[in-house]
Amino acid sequence: MIQLTVIAIYLALLLSLGLFSSRLFRGTSKDYLLASHTIGPFLLLMSLFGTTMTAFALVGSTGEAYKEGVGVYGLLASSSGIIHSLCFFVVGVRLWRLGHRYGYTTQTEFFRDRLESRNLGLVLFPVLVGLVIPYLLIGVISAGAVINGVTKHSFPELFAASDGGVPSWLASLVICIVVLIYVFFGGMRGTAWANTFQTIVFMVLGVVTFVVIANRLGGGDSLYENMVRVSKAVKTDKLIRGDHIPPSIFLTYMFVPLSVAMFPHLFQHWLTARSAESFKLPVVAHPIFIMVVWAPCVLIGVWATTDLAGVPPTLHPNKVLAFLVRAKAGNLLGGLLTAGILAAIMSSLDSQFLCLGTIFSRDIVIHYMGGDRFSDKGRIWLARGFIIAIVAITYLFSLFKPARVFQMGIWCFSGYAALFPLVIAALYWKRLTKWGAYASVLSTIGIWLFLFWKSDFARNPKFWLTYSLFGKEYPTMPVATMIAVSAVTLVVVSLLTRPPSRETLDRFFPPSS
Repeated sequence: MIQLTVIAIYLALLLSLGLFSSRLFRGTSKDYLLASHTIGPFLLLMSLFGTTMTAFALVGSTGEAYKEGVGVYGLLASSSGIIHSLCFFVVGVRLWRLGHRYGYTTQTEFFRDRLESRNLGLVLFPVLVGLVIPYLLIGVISAGAVINGVTKHSFPELFAASDGGVPSWLASLVICIVVLIYVFFGGMRGTAWANTFQTIVFMVLGVVTFVVIANRLGGGDSLYENMVRVSKAVKTDKLIRGDHIPPSIFLTYMFVPLSVAMFPHLFQHWLTARSAESFKLPVVAHPIFIMVVWAPCVLIGVWATTDLAGVPPTLHPNKVLAFLVRAKAGNLLGGLLTAGILAAIMSSLDSQFLCLGTIFSRDIVIHYMGGDRFSDKGRIWLARGFIIAIVAITYLFSLFKPARVFQMGIWCFSGYAALFPLVIAALYWKRLTKWGAYASVLSTIGIWLFLFWKSDFARNPKFWLTYSLFGKEYPTMPVATMIAVSAVTLVVVSLLTRPPSRETLDRFFPPSS
């Protein structure tokens, strides 16, 4: 009850903050969707980092390190720190300038103008939404797993079917409702404030979680002594597992973080910036923040393989972090640490829900039915209506048996990474045509669906594509093949079709740029 009470208090505080920020709402669709371009460097850093550091980073990385070893940090965390900041600088700043100049709110609006294609949104919309759904599922499933794990055996009579813990389906439902409420009323401003609060919470409590678990597992007098003691208890085959991660897999994993360049929710956050100067702090601080979050989670996952941790061998990887929090922390501290985990999960869900409502209302309804048919307040309600629908759909999908959070995340990110050639070409290659863009998007989603199906819908963690070169076999991550197919089709079809008009090229590539 203590843990559940702490969680409830945290959710109430979050709701209060979201509803308070809604009092700053200016009543316009621009303010609801983009916070009227008033977000400064600190809020931009916190909202961008909070949005990218999801359950994938906390729950997923801990579970994957438990299964695959410490190499998980090198697979994504180290490369993400560099590549994310590079994308913020190379893609984010340029898109902010174009969005600020021409009044864009969504990616599709930019691509439609840049490629002179009224109907490109009909292809992009289902792809962007379809890839966000697994991303949302990561958060919803993880929230349910965490709350169920830390409350296990607390309610043996009430929730006997779920080992006495709050059922995952009920916990996930509560989290969805809380996020829905403050996004529904607060819009982007409420989301930015909530993300900032939650980012601070999960970073501080994440460090506390690491220290507490290290001390409880080690049992010594100092943190350093305990870290050494528990690390020595890790068996070599559990720590490194080099035979499980071939060098070519390690190398092609570096393509996955390119996904941030095409995340629709990040595009929307970029456009909230007050000025281009606001990007300086996120570009510099983002890699440091990633290290602060990922390194403790990966170490905890590796330590969970020791006899000191006492993790049941049949425990699902998604529940490893929750198990250690419940087993090694007291009730009060366990509740606080759980709140920190939920903060990381919810700081991504809110941005994604808001983004989907935005692209549906602007790219589909308003674009094809005409903006003059809706008042400014009507546009806000369109976005809110679709947000409710997508929350309901995501929750229903979460009730099915999930794959590992980490693997679901990799497939979601791989799909967005495969669209990286499209956004880079749109920003820097004048010869890109609308037919090249169509070919790139369609080939990307086609090969993604095929490979996702072949991987047993992310349930096969070792689904790799192997290529022969000079008589040697090189397994690669599917994302490398996806990006290659996307880039080749984009370039070939663009070179075979008519380029955009001079007027369009002058708008997007002025001589001064």
